Amino acid sequence: MRILVIEDEVKIAGAVKRGLEIHGYAVDMVHDGDTGYAYAGSDDYDLIVLDRMLPGMDGITVCEKLRDDGIHTPVLMLTARGTIGDKVDGLNSGADDYLVKPFSFDELSARVRALLRRPQVSTGTVLKVDNLEFDPITFTASRAGQPIKLSHKEFLLLEYFMHHAGQVITKDSLISHIWNEDADILPNTVEVYIGYLRTKIDRAFPKEKPLLHTRRGFGYVLGITGGN
Repeated sequence: MRILVIEDEVKIAGAVKRGLEIHGYAVDMVHDGDTGYAYAGSDDYDLIVLDRMLPGMDGITVCEKLRDDGIHTPVLMLTARGTIGDKVDGLNSGADDYLVKPFSFDELSARVRALLRRPQVSTGTVLKVDNLEFDPITFTASRAGQPIKLSHKEFLLLEYFMHHAGQVITKDSLISHIWNEDADILPNTVEVYIGYLRTKIDRAFPKEKPLLHTRRGFGYVLGITGGN
């Protein structure tokens, strides 16, 4: 999953970025509202962590403009201003959650997880596609009740596919959501990791229906129908 951090305090932004990356997210970081608005409007992010007080365009304005533009990416707003009125203003601007500084990273991480959940494909915290299950909290996966051992990058790929089950996912989309913006990733790298993942969730279960399919010329889809 790919997250955009818009925060002008460089140390805070860096700490948030490092912490989120440790938890497996791809993170981009900018330090002013105008650049943040441009990033948020031009790239496909799964979540935006947005400071309220920013040089240039402030966080409230950034959020309002994104919603006016029809961009509904979840927004977690950060601020040192914690009155009820401040929170109401932030939520009314279109933010999905509001976290007051100083905050613990554990709380920020929990709120990020909550905003990234997709209830339509989950039961509790567990994501399911046919008899394939993935728990994004414990980072465990299984199929037909059998545990699947995955590498860190394979976990990230599987989580993204599970959140977008039934949708065709392009290589470019996988690169932008699984790897950081500054990572030098080639399309062939994606193919290699798709091969690794397919071996572990499909080929290791020959009696089960294949779940990860290739759409030639388009991308990949996770589901119980489709052709390789």
